[in-house]
Amino acid sequence: MRDATRLVTGGRHHPDEPHLVNPAVHRGSTVLFPSLRALKQRGRESRLTYGRNGTPTTFALEDAFAELEGADGCVVAASGKAAIAVALTAFLEAGDHVLVTDNVYAPSRQYCDRLLARFGVETTYFPPMIGADIARLIRPETKLIFLESPGSQTFEVQDVPAVAAVARAHGVRTLLDNTWATPLFFRPFDHGVDVAIHAGTKYVVGHSDAMLGLVTFKGEVGRALDAAVKDFGAPAGPDDCWLGLRGLRTLSVRLKQHEAAGLEVARWLETRPEVTRVLHPALPSCPGHDLYRRDFLGSSGLFGFVMRPCAETALAAMLDHMELFGMGYSWGGYESLLIPTWPHRTAAAWADDGQAMRIHVGLEDPADLIRDLEAGFDRLRDAA
Repeated sequence: MRDATRLVTGGRHHPDEPHLVNPAVHRGSTVLFPSLRALKQRGRESRLTYGRNGTPTTFALEDAFAELEGADGCVVAASGKAAIAVALTAFLEAGDHVLVTDNVYAPSRQYCDRLLARFGVETTYFPPMIGADIARLIRPETKLIFLESPGSQTFEVQDVPAVAAVARAHGVRTLLDNTWATPLFFRPFDHGVDVAIHAGTKYVVGHSDAMLGLVTFKGEVGRALDAAVKDFGAPAGPDDCWLGLRGLRTLSVRLKQHEAAGLEVARWLETRPEVTRVLHPALPSCPGHDLYRRDFLGSSGLFGFVMRPCAETALAAMLDHMELFGMGYSWGGYESLLIPTWPHRTAAAWADDGQAMRIHVGLEDPADLIRDLEAGFDRLRDAA
């Protein structure tokens, strides 16, 4: 089956619900067993043992998402950051070393610098365009390489297959945050990745109304991930899992609209005198564009741009009165968002002195979004 069909059919075959189009929301903590023998067997043979370990709603989402990404399995966490924490913690212990891309999502960096450091795990940040040269950073104690492509805020596209090949040659696992592309636009396991991570809060849920994390995997690593989810003891609730399943059904059509509208807005921004750079992987000016064309199947609605330096009062005049663009720390929903960013780098300094911006193009008509941005630029100019 093709992806659009998988999105409609995945996770809908629970044997107890043959006549329901949508799986039911199964809420519960305690699972009752009819006998001692069943109690002992169920703990070894069944996923349904206790509500914290998931309900049939959880399992339906896991099955559907694993099938979509071409994975052997999937575990669900309470948020995207929880999924990142689960994936890292599953494979690391005191004395280990992890390599992390320098343009990583800020909460991923915080987890490495705060939690992992406290427990004796060292993190080294590497330039996102390093490619196969990452081999020179691998040590005997290096256990993981953490990628995010495109990277947060600045949207460089990494050479994932090259890094994954080097990692495999050194016995190092590769983790990839694939939230931006989703399984529809990037196939992590086709490019050598061992574990893929998603903030399902974003495009999977798609409606800005649930927190959700997803981790997919190939091979034997599933046991370690499943144990890590249980050790954290912070499952996604069944209602949030159901909202994730609902979002999956329309992911394909939504992403096509996000892609088309995002490219229209990005190309318009390239024509604006206020803008010095547009950071969109599908545009030739974006670092790693050639890798995007080689490895990706499409682009989503999230990208960045850099404006000429401006006073905060002028920036406020632009942003405080946007009609359609909201200011908020998320993306992937149907609504458009626009926020200023200040890229944080440690492997190499962020050299651009202009004002960086992150934009998410939602499902509104792009012509209306362009008019809103144009009015914002007028206010920016008038306040300068």
